[in-house]
Amino acid sequence: MRKRVLIFDFDGTLADTLAAIVDITNRLAKEFGYSPSTLEELSQIRQLGAWQVVQRSGVSIFKLPSLIRKIQIELSQEIEHTKLFPGMEETLQKLSANGHSLGILSSNSTENINKFLETHHLDHLFDFVVSSTTLFGKNRSLKQLIQQQNIAVNDIIYIGDETRDIEAAKKIRVEVIAVGWGFNSVEALAAHNPNYLLSSPSEILTVVDQG
Repeated sequence: MRKRVLIFDFDGTLADTLAAIVDITNRLAKEFGYSPSTLEELSQIRQLGAWQVVQRSGVSIFKLPSLIRKIQIELSQEIEHTKLFPGMEETLQKLSANGHSLGILSSNSTENINKFLETHHLDHLFDFVVSSTTLFGKNRSLKQLIQQQNIAVNDIIYIGDETRDIEAAKKIRVEVIAVGWGFNSVEALAAHNPNYLLSSPSEILTVVDQG
């Protein structure tokens, strides 16, 4: 079996943080000058890329870094109560047991991610956790991570739940798995042509071990 380096996104891929993030962003709406999202609007937003979401919200690009940091701070109060997606724990354990290397690259903070992993007793499964400092340009963060960890590009599979994850991986010619249980809809993900589009965590194991 070929051993792979699996780099996971965090929010919407490993951790079911969507409801918490929606609640937090709605609470911060008045402070940052945008309208709260309704459930009906959320279904429409799931069809959009990250930049389209920002444009739709009307948030100033200059306020965006402060908003992201405030969301991370608020999320830190709830992260210990955040759940893994069903079947993800077993999948991660089997991937590690089969000799694959696991890591995380996310726009969430390393503090939040590490707290989550420790709460769920999964921290020992991951070789690295890296926080990307920007919502956009994830391909640059991914490329930098590859260089820092001295990983061969052909050994990597990136796993994420957003169209920007697919775009980032493709820009640096990294194989990408899109997961349909996170932020972006299956239709939006499919339109960006990932290498694989999965509907359950257990399918990750099948793809990786057969690759």
